[in-house]
Amino acid sequence: MLDINLIREQPDKIKEGVQKKNIDPKLVDKFIRLDEQWRAKTAILDQLKTEQNLLSKELAENHREEALSKAQVLKKRITDVSAERGEVEGKRDEILEQLPNIPFDDVPVGKDASENRVVREEGEKPAFTFAPKDYLVLGEALGIVDTKRAAEVAGTRFGYLMGDAVLLEFALVKLAFETLVADGFTPVVPPVMIRPKVFAGIGRLAASQREERYYLPKDDLYLVGSAEHTLAPLHMNETLAAKDCPKRYAGFSTCFRREAGSYGKDTKGILRVHQFDKVEMFSFSTAEDSEKEHRHLLDCQEKLMRALEIPYRVVEICTGDMGWADARQYDVEAWFAGQGVYRETHSCSNTTDFQARGIGVRYKTGKGEKRYAHLLNATAFAVGRTIAALMETHQTEKGAVKVPKVLQGYVGKKEIGKDAEEKVE
Repeated sequence: MLDINLIREQPDKIKEGVQKKNIDPKLVDKFIRLDEQWRAKTAILDQLKTEQNLLSKELAENHREEALSKAQVLKKRITDVSAERGEVEGKRDEILEQLPNIPFDDVPVGKDASENRVVREEGEKPAFTFAPKDYLVLGEALGIVDTKRAAEVAGTRFGYLMGDAVLLEFALVKLAFETLVADGFTPVVPPVMIRPKVFAGIGRLAASQREERYYLPKDDLYLVGSAEHTLAPLHMNETLAAKDCPKRYAGFSTCFRREAGSYGKDTKGILRVHQFDKVEMFSFSTAEDSEKEHRHLLDCQEKLMRALEIPYRVVEICTGDMGWADARQYDVEAWFAGQGVYRETHSCSNTTDFQARGIGVRYKTGKGEKRYAHLLNATAFAVGRTIAALMETHQTEKGAVKVPKVLQGYVGKKEIGKDAEEKVE
């Protein structure tokens, strides 16, 4: 959530920030009106409690009937004003939940994805002497991706990874953890369910996001859409030492998303599915170092992509397309040679103190001052999408797929294909 004091002190800045994210700035005005009512009720309540304390001292010395009667009136008045303040506070907090994190001043301003800014392109796109195929055609021909049987079992937007695709998945996971642990990340397998209060606290249950979530009413739990969702509250209600930051974690989890709003898009294949595996980076940073840490997470993503020899580009996401909790967001888009397009495979976000404020994650400076931490998240590998990009980039004319050198030791072979026999010694 946003800092209430910041809204009070700089309402125009907040209105400008939320408007950049296509949110009606009048919500800020409505919040301020309710906040003023809340503060007025609070002042009245404080005064009544002061009077009650003075009266309590008087009653302790002399149980006069007049004082007893006044005490009863005060008690009822305090009860009434408390209820009134609670009602106003509920309305105020409801508005607060509708306000996203505000973007940094230098983030590109735009209404949607068409106004995102390409920062750079890396890697050489493969030049085929044949017409390249898309990953689903390749995967079905090789018997390593099966969406038809999955649809019969679970419905659309599910898929079976089979055979060598499974070996590729765990090779990618192994590569990610070896790379990230060497960089100081702690490996984690987090829960894949989360309590509603915690989910809301990290800003992932806003009205615009709720339809995307899978909810289990009998257990009052949500399924996570990313390991980020349960890595963020790992230090909930804790105070970290600034000297221990950044605290970096790499989490592996299965993720669940409804893909709400994407009807008709990628209904076939394994790009937009309801269930997928992912390795996620997460960092708890000081406010002073969060932008530096953001660039470091992006560097880690690019290092992993270069290791797979997949051409990619880095895109800075504009205000109208960025995540609800984000102050700055980059995407890494892999080149899908069979489709001839770049497609998003990684996101990398700095949520500043927006998430930390909702779950009470602070850090203590060297001078003993407590501040809200800055929380950052970044994809290491979204497994299905990465396998798809890898297949299209490294396909051969015979319909096989070359295994990137960095993965060959994990997969145990240099090529995936029906006639591929060359093993890695």
